[in-house]
Amino acid sequence: MQIETIERKAFDIRKHIVNTVINNGDGHAGPSLSCTDILATLYFDIMDVKVDEPKWSGRDRFVLSAGHKCLALYGTLIEKGFEKADVLETYNQLGSKVPGHPDMKKFNGVDFSSGALGHGLPIGAGMALNAKLKGEKNRVFVLMGDGEQGEGSNWEAAMFASHHGLDNLVGIIDRNGLQINGSTRDVLDTRDLREKYSAFGWSVKVIDGHNIEELSNTFQAIPFQKGKPSMVITNTIKSKGMPFAEGNVKYHHWNPGKNAQESKDALDALERYANDKGWIK
Repeated sequence: MQIETIERKAFDIRKHIVNTVINNGDGHAGPSLSCTDILATLYFDIMDVKVDEPKWSGRDRFVLSAGHKCLALYGTLIEKGFEKADVLETYNQLGSKVPGHPDMKKFNGVDFSSGALGHGLPIGAGMALNAKLKGEKNRVFVLMGDGEQGEGSNWEAAMFASHHGLDNLVGIIDRNGLQINGSTRDVLDTRDLREKYSAFGWSVKVIDGHNIEELSNTFQAIPFQKGKPSMVITNTIKSKGMPFAEGNVKYHHWNPGKNAQESKDALDALERYANDKGWIK
């Protein structure tokens, strides 16, 4: 798929995120916006899935480890065609198909219910081993936050995946440098994640998480090394696409209802971007 087409999909996903938070009062805008370009590239250029057969056994799997980033996943699956956009009108309401963390029993295209940090990589490693044992060719993509790298379960899974040679497993770290209560460096400095995962037997690349072409080229090169799991560390910006919030930890969870001007600024920023791209005639 052409790079501009994926960029347009990423923009449409950002619109879903921003509008949903504005219309429903609050939501995890910051981390959802930072991983949007990653998800757009995976679902519209890399992953093999079937919209009309969400549980197709041969599909590539995607696990959103940091489940609070679910608005990015919901928006992506809607743009892909798994659900209709109006489902977001009930975001995070009791009994909704779109709760504050993704539920595989409610929303088509969600491969695993997630939320507890540090669970995604162990789950993904199990999925990848299952595929290997069955001789299946599908791949497993696990998107994690950099804040959750302090969870010990990730490192158990990293050893497990390397030991079993799971080259059908792809870890992705959305490294925006911030988590709910501050910078990742101040809360728990995990230092050089490239060195750490390399030492655990992974093949690692560090790239720009907002450069669609670089994302596409990197994911197309998977596995980076036969017999090794692949790790893609993506440098991103928290709240990407909302200039007033970019890189600001207080927008990890955004409540625009308290500030109507912020809602206007967010929508204006989206419109300016679309105008600059020539998408609004």
